[in-house]
Amino acid sequence: MARKVRVAAVQLNPDLDTATGTVDRVLTAIADAAAQGAELVVFPETVVPYYPYFSFVQPPMTSGAEHMRLYENAVVVPGPVTDAVSAAARQHGVVVMLGVNERDHGSLYCTQLLWDADGSLVLHRRKTVPTFHERMIWGRGDGSGFTVVDTGVGRVGALACWENFNPLNRYALQAQHEEIHLAHFPGSLVGQLFADQVETLIRHQAAEGASFVVCATAWLTEDQIATISPDEGLRRGLRGGCMTAIISPEGQHIVAPITEGEGILVADLDMSLITKRKRMFDSVGHYSRPELVSLLLDDTPTSPVHRAYPTPKASAYEVEALGSLDADPAPEPVPL
Repeated sequence: MARKVRVAAVQLNPDLDTATGTVDRVLTAIADAAAQGAELVVFPETVVPYYPYFSFVQPPMTSGAEHMRLYENAVVVPGPVTDAVSAAARQHGVVVMLGVNERDHGSLYCTQLLWDADGSLVLHRRKTVPTFHERMIWGRGDGSGFTVVDTGVGRVGALACWENFNPLNRYALQAQHEEIHLAHFPGSLVGQLFADQVETLIRHQAAEGASFVVCATAWLTEDQIATISPDEGLRRGLRGGCMTAIISPEGQHIVAPITEGEGILVADLDMSLITKRKRMFDSVGHYSRPELVSLLLDDTPTSPVHRAYPTPKASAYEVEALGSLDADPAPEPVPL
C-alpha cells in the first residue's frame, strides 16, 4: 500500500500589535490542523511576530521606530517561542515548519524552524540572500541551511521566498533526495503579479524535483494595511500576493489554493507519486550528467571568529590518562 501523509498549509493573519499575539494564533492553528489529521503543518515566512511590511513602503529615515519594535518582538532561538511550538508539536504529534524573525544579539534574520513530531528542532536555517528592501532588516545565512532532514513525514527541505527562484538552491536540496519541499512567502505583497509568479514557481519546482511542495503565505486585513502606510498609492503594494498551496510531484494543485483571507489547506500526499515522476525525470539521477554539469556546495557553518592557534584537544589516550574530558593535555617538556 502506498504511504500517505496528510499535510496542512496555513494562511495566517499575523498580529501586528502585540509580541505574543501571532504565537497564540500559531498554536491554535497547530491544534486545529492536528484535529483534521494533519501530520505536517506549514506556516508563512517570518509570520512570528510578523513580516517587516513597513520596510517595503517606508524609507529607512522614517521606519526606525518600526525596526526597533521588530527587534524587541523578534524570536530568540532557543527561547520561550521555540519552547511553546516544540511543546505543541510534541503534544499533537505533528511536524511543524514556522517562519520567524530571529534575533541573534544585534542582528535579525529571516529564519525557518522545523520541529519533528517529538518536539525536537531538526532544522534551523537562515535565508541566505534577503530580497531588495529586506536587506535593510535581515542579515544573511550560510550554506549549512541547504540541508534535507529526515522527519516523521519523510525527507524534508526548505527555502524562504525568493531563495526558491534560484535553481542552484533548489538543486542543492534535490541532490539530497528531498521528498517534501517547504516554501513560504510573506503574502499581502506586490499584488496579483506576485501570486501568479509564486504559483508558476512552485508548480515548476515540484515537477523539477519530483517532490511535493507545501507553500504558505500570510494575509493582512485592510485595517492592518492602513496602519502600515497612510498613502493609498503605497498601500496598493500591500495587497494580493497570497498563494497558499499544496502541489504534487507532477506540478498540479492537489486542492484549490487559498489566495485571500485566512484558512487551513489540508491534503493527503500519495508518496508513490514521487517514484512515478522520477521514473520519467530524476534531476539528480538518470536525467543528470554530473560529469558535464554539477553543483559545488559549501555547507560549512560560518563564524565571525577564526582562531589562528586553536587550543589543542586531548587525545583519547590522554583523556583516559587524565581522567577528564574537559582537561587539556599537559605540555610536553621542551628539551634544552
